[in-house]
Amino acid sequence: MNSAAGDIARAFVDARRNWKTLAEYPGRRPTDLAGAYAIQDAALEQWDRAIGGWKVGKINPPARDELGANRLIGPAFADTIKPEAEGLAEFPIFSGGFAAMEAEFMLRLAPREAALPTSPEQAMDWVDEVRVGLEVASSPYAAINRDGPCVTVSDHGNNAGLLLGRLVDRADWARLDEVGVTLAIDGEEKGRATTATMLDGPFGAAAECSAPRCSSVATAALMLLPWIAVVARQP
Repeated sequence: MNSAAGDIARAFVDARRNWKTLAEYPGRRPTDLAGAYAIQDAALEQWDRAIGGWKVGKINPPARDELGANRLIGPAFADTIKPEAEGLAEFPIFSGGFAAMEAEFMLRLAPREAALPTSPEQAMDWVDEVRVGLEVASSPYAAINRDGPCVTVSDHGNNAGLLLGRLVDRADWARLDEVGVTLAIDGEEKGRATTATMLDGPFGAAAECSAPRCSSVATAALMLLPWIAVVARQP
């Protein structure tokens, strides 16, 4: 493990374990995805927590062209993935850090004895359930998104939990980009969007998660872990 990556990872893990904020980035900011995922992987090695899935987010221009990638990923720990229920689902966030709620599609993977998918059409065969849900994005470092996608990746992809909502009928999977998703707070709509602007859609995101540039941990996870969360609305 690169010692600098390990030190940055340790600072984020300590802050997340103890619900502390970080006023400044704890080291030299990564400038490429390889360095960013090295920090993320180092953090995952320091946790004693099961990973239940991955969030996938879009990388916008100009960073997309500079980094040579369309998407970024981050882990969702199993104990932070909760089903929608009659009562309220509680998700702690970092007061003084960064926090946002993002409406997303949640894809549950069903691994197969076959080569990893490389297209949205192939990825659809690897999924056995799609739900509408919410990602809780929160970080002890308030400037995580402002500092760019490499910093976002380095702190667990800015993920703090997933809420699994209603099931999407299998007949609607081919038209997910047409399904409107809204986010409301206290009954007031705060956002409305579709995944039509999200590159090649949720199943394209599932296929891209198998790309080697994501990380060694993440690539293996596509074979083993159920949930992939794909953003339908960005803050």
